[in-house]
Order: sequence, then structure tokens, then C-alpha cells
Amino acid sequence: MHNMQAILQGPDGNPADLTLVQMAAALRAGLLSSVELVSAFLTRISERNPQIGAFVHVDQQGALAAASAADAAFAEDLDHGPLQGIPVAIKDVIDVAGWPIRWGSSLCEDRIAAQDAPVVEILREQCAVLVGVVATYEMATVGPDASSLYAQPRNPWHADHITGGSSSGSAAAVAGGMVPLALGTDTGGSVRSPAAFCGVVGFKPTFDRFPMEGVMPLSQSLDHIGLLTQTAEDASFAMTAMAGMPVPDGQSEKLRVGFVRNWCDDQTVQYFDKAASDLSLAGASVTLVDLPDYAPLENAACDVLLYEQVRNHWSEISRASDQVGRMLLDTMQAGRGVDDQTYAQGQAVVQDFSRQAEATMAKFDVLILPTTLRPAERFDSFEDGKATWTPMRTIPFNMSGQPAVSVPVGMQDGMPLGLQIVGARHDDMKVLQVAQMFERATDHSCQKPDFRAVELAAFENQ
Repeated sequence: MHNMQAILQGPDGNPADLTLVQMAAALRAGLLSSVELVSAFLTRISERNPQIGAFVHVDQQGALAAASAADAAFAEDLDHGPLQGIPVAIKDVIDVAGWPIRWGSSLCEDRIAAQDAPVVEILREQCAVLVGVVATYEMATVGPDASSLYAQPRNPWHADHITGGSSSGSAAAVAGGMVPLALGTDTGGSVRSPAAFCGVVGFKPTFDRFPMEGVMPLSQSLDHIGLLTQTAEDASFAMTAMAGMPVPDGQSEKLRVGFVRNWCDDQTVQYFDKAASDLSLAGASVTLVDLPDYAPLENAACDVLLYEQVRNHWSEISRASDQVGRMLLDTMQAGRGVDDQTYAQGQAVVQDFSRQAEATMAKFDVLILPTTLRPAERFDSFEDGKATWTPMRTIPFNMSGQPAVSVPVGMQDGMPLGLQIVGARHDDMKVLQVAQMFERATDHSCQKPDFRAVELAAFENQ
């Protein structure tokens, strides 16, 4: 409370500098109105978005109207939920009635969503304030691609670097301080990897935790809705609000943490060794554990993803292939080569890994491992539409449907890295509990981009 009041009362006090948890407390304490809060974020969007490019649609009028409604409810002692009056951004694959939800593709350039997705209805029921649409890689697939509908966001830590995807705008908006909460989707790491690259928290809940209706289908076996926030405490708060999940009690027994060191590599392993040490010093019991070789799992999951993606979208893309970006078209062409037998083999690997993961989780409360093995690449690595492999350690947990969160773990060459914390299916809050434990034991989440140093070059189509 003291820090919150200091920010609000300081000479340069800006409510947009509060955490989500602090914002919610300030709103309920009458120290801040939702209109003041939303106005602060709208100002920040106008100042920073031209440099970063996270938002592709801002509903200023609708946001201020929703903020006024939230304030009116507070004035009448009507509490619709923890997110009442809180600004939220929505990824450009999740339907919001009347908004241009275009899947990042010129193929859908004129698309207007007819109705809210159920996950958006959850936000509206709580009187959250929907601010606008944030960018995605085209059809939540690959990028950054200069030939898709709009230019991809720049990383708030350094404008020459990508944000990762496909929830590129969600991560950039949160890391850029333009919104405290953003919804994303995660089919192979599309919430967690951009969170890692942008130095924020990205949480993928248990499979089917949120309904996928009203969300662009990519791969029904792997698709998840997730969320991005500045801190693990904020992610836990948002999940408690959106999913009706109880706040976890204090840990009465020592946490059992399995460290998947065999999924690290020599270039960044020291960051994850240090994270294991930090958790041990915080009271956890940390044990090395091996998971199966990563590459065969990634290959099998990609076969499943591509096969299902082609069946969801090839018919519409094939009729207007000149309206989609080169990267998406190349990916879809590759997916057409995945036959029924290969898909069945991939699904068998998915089932086998899910059984192995369940057996492993019987021995541990959570697993820790890298989110990605490298910080964000530079934009020039993707010139002329060439694909650049970014090594991640995420998609197996889309296969198994386990909850997983990426939290900041340190900086390499001035760019963030992420620690991934994975739990048993349906044990979402345990994952977030350990994330908060790690957050309290370290200062990684306190590090923010220096926006004075963000390049002021015009936002170009990279």
C-alpha cells in the first residue's frame, strides 16, 4: 500500500506505473478512478505505440465509457469482480463484438467480429475495460513477416529485436507499460516465448481451462488461451479472477522442484542453474530430472499442429493465396505434406509424452527449465522472409496440456531470458505460487526497459 501511495502521490506519479494488484486495490480504496487509470494508459499508448507497434486497434471511446461504467458501479458499492475497472488488451485472434479481429492477415482485412468470445464475456462480466486489439503473427503462425497485414511490434528492450510470437503484441503491450493485462493464445509457446523475449510473465493454463469458442482455431489438439502480465503476482490475481480459482494457501510442506537440466544448453545454462539455486535458498527441494530428448517431441508436435492447421485453413487460403504472407503460405505448403499416417504417429508421441509427464509430476510439485535457449533475435535475421529457428522448450507442454508460466530469469547481452515453471494438469495455481516464490527471491521482475533509450525511428514494416 505504501508503494502504491508513493507512486500516486509522487511529483511524476502515474497510475500506469502501478502493478495490476496495486491498481485493483487503489480502485477499491477510492484512491483512483477507472477513468483516471484508463486515461493514463491511453496517453501512454499514444506516446509509445508509434515506437513499439503493439496495438493495431484502440477503442478509446469504448474504453472510457467502460471505465465510467466501472466507476459508477464502485460508487454504488457494486463489485463485479477483481478486474473491475482494469484495462485489458486482446490478441488479434480473439473475437470482440464490433472490433476488427483480422487474425493478422490481409485475407481477413475487412473482418469485424460478430460477437464476443466466451473469454471476453468473462472480462465484460467483471467490468474490465477492453482497450484495444494487439498484434499477432499472421494467423498465429509464423513471423515476423513484412508481407502480412501489418508490421510486427518491436521489442521494448531494444527496437532492433523481435518480440517473438505469435502473441507478439500482447507481450509488447505489457512490456511497454501500455496495459497491465493482455490476453494471448499459445499453441506451441506463443504466450510463453514472447513473454520471455520481452521480460514479462506469460501463463498458459491447463488445456481447456478457458473455452476456445470465438478464437481463431489453429490446432485444436494444442490451442490454449493464456495471459501476460508484468508480474507473477499479477498473473495469479488475474487467473483467480477469470477462472474462479482460489488463491493458494501458504505452503505447509517443502516444495519439490524438478530441474530439467538436460533441456538446457551451454550458452545459457548458468541462468537456470542460478534459478535452481535461488529456489533452493528460498526453501524448495530441487532435484535434477531428465525428460525425453526434445527434438523428437518438437517434431511430432509440429506434425500435429501443421496437419490440423491445414485442415482448418487451407481451403480459404488456397482460394486467395496472393492475400497471405510468404511465411504463412510456406508453412501451409509444408503442412500439406503431413499425411494421415504421420499425423497418427505424432498423436501417438503426444499421448506417450503425456503419460511420461504425468508420471514425472507424481514426484514433483513443479518442473523448471528454460522457456527459450536464447534472447530475442534481431529483425534483420528475418530479412527477405527467411525463416530463423528460435530454440524454445515450450511445445511439449501444449502436447500434455500442463499449466506452464514463463517468468524473467535474467539478461543476456541486454535482452531478457525466461524461466519456465510447469505443473501437473489442473494444478494451475501451484505453478503461479512457485512463480511468485521465485519472483520474491529475485529482482528480475523489477527490471524494466528504459523507454528513453527506445529508438525513435519511425515504425517501419520490418
